[in-house]
Amino acid sequence: MNPELWKKIYGRVGQYWKGLLVAMVFVAAGAATQPALAYIMKPLLDDGFNGAKTYYIWLMPVAVIGLFLLRGVCNFLSGYLLAWVANNVLLGMRADMYNSLLSLPDSEFQKGDSGRLMNRFTIDAGDVTDYATEVFTIIVRETFVVLALLGMLLYLSWQLSLIILLVFPLTILIAQYFTKRLRRINRQTINMNAELTQVVKEGIEGQRVIKLFGGYQYEQSRFSVVNAALRKFAMRKASADAALTPLTQLCISFAVAAVIATALYQGNAGTLTVGAFVAFVTALAQIFDPVKRLTNVASKAQKMLVAAESVFTLIDGPKEIDQGKQQLVLGNKVDIRFDNVSFRYPEAGHDTLSGISFEVGLGETIAFVGRSGSGKTTLANMIPRFIKPDSGHIYINEHDLADISLKSLRENMALVSQGVVLFEGTIAQNVAYGSYRDASEAQIKEALKSANLLDFVETLPDGLQTHIGENGAWLSGGQRQRLAIARALIKNARILILDEATSALDNESERQVQASLDVLMQGRTTFVIAHRLSTVQNADRIIVLDRGRIVETGNHNELLKNNGLYASLYKIQFRDE
Repeated sequence: MNPELWKKIYGRVGQYWKGLLVAMVFVAAGAATQPALAYIMKPLLDDGFNGAKTYYIWLMPVAVIGLFLLRGVCNFLSGYLLAWVANNVLLGMRADMYNSLLSLPDSEFQKGDSGRLMNRFTIDAGDVTDYATEVFTIIVRETFVVLALLGMLLYLSWQLSLIILLVFPLTILIAQYFTKRLRRINRQTINMNAELTQVVKEGIEGQRVIKLFGGYQYEQSRFSVVNAALRKFAMRKASADAALTPLTQLCISFAVAAVIATALYQGNAGTLTVGAFVAFVTALAQIFDPVKRLTNVASKAQKMLVAAESVFTLIDGPKEIDQGKQQLVLGNKVDIRFDNVSFRYPEAGHDTLSGISFEVGLGETIAFVGRSGSGKTTLANMIPRFIKPDSGHIYINEHDLADISLKSLRENMALVSQGVVLFEGTIAQNVAYGSYRDASEAQIKEALKSANLLDFVETLPDGLQTHIGENGAWLSGGQRQRLAIARALIKNARILILDEATSALDNESERQVQASLDVLMQGRTTFVIAHRLSTVQNADRIIVLDRGRIVETGNHNELLKNNGLYASLYKIQFRDE
């Protein structure tokens, strides 16, 4: 058991202690009806059937109805209040999880663990809150019932009760053995559920590729492996659960046999009445279920703890380090300087960037070109501090990037990438996104006009309020790209990053998008990453990277005259085109 994990779980549950306390009062009241039902058997048999107390004819039926009515009301109210507590805890937990998700460093998202991340929201968080209230309720209610019934058993016959008490330690030892096994199985099941989510997610997103490239068999085999593993773990859990109950019941059966023998001896000796024995047996019969639930609560607790490990790994996970206090204000000066910057990805065999130094001034357009894997995107990702250098420094207006607050830094930047990200909603909501959601309709239209998209939008029946589908699925590639440009235009940031913004487009769409980009780049310090060298010919300076190092710098004509790597790449593309 992990006490720190228990503390985290029930620290959240304890925030709603008032509702929990009232629920426990109803739980206790409902639980008290069980020993009461057992107890009324003694006077019923000893005094009711011999005619000594004739009013038992109506009192006992009324008492039974009253006890069941009380139990029903208490169970309803306690169940409602516990659900209220669980759902409020879930509400807060998921909010904290999402805040932590958005605060994760960029490197965490590059691990390709989206299936596990989604699983934490959809399954693990619900398991934590459901099991947390269930475990707490079972422990409180069943402990109360067991203690009350044990008290009654001792009152009716301490000799018979002693036999029962001797069995409890053995059942606890059996439960502990199966608890360890169940925890391991539950952890494996959660991990495999994340794999299942990932496989299904890829099947949904890549269904066209699967169909066109004949990936049915491969994807079905992937799914079958995960599905079969889940079945295997479920069967292991079922066998452990199934074995726990009969083993516990076998131990109890020996106790029951001993109780019957002892009761018959006491009855023959005249020290135990029929009513007392029936009341004892009734209480004993009632104690089995709560004892079983208490032994099984370990399984539920393990599920809760394994799910909680997953949830709190996200909540307490790494956050973007933001120790910067400097507020970046870009007036008429934008001076960006890389000073001997190097970087290596974890477990990589060599540096992705090594000894990078250059300087960019206001309004300059700098293009990064080179072979795939030369470090172009990594270099650009350092500017908004998605990636931090392992060594060296980056300065903006002589302020070290690490000293500038992330919010202030990123407020001055806009990004348009090949992998355009749009959100479920309308065209207007995607243009005026985030901090710019209060932009006027006129501002949105102006941005769309500058991005050469307004004419298209005005042909739509709902205009700006047209829903674009998941990630802009209802738009063409060029339209999605120009919508992203409009979003960048409305932000009006001084620093612009274009990450292969036209590489996935046809020639016509590329011309339209390039025209929009030309408008966007005016007066801004722009960094361009491009494979198509035709798109960077007008750049003020082109930095050529190879194996993480700068090998050439100059404008298009200068680099062609140098007849180096840039000229070689250009000739290859020109020949292919």
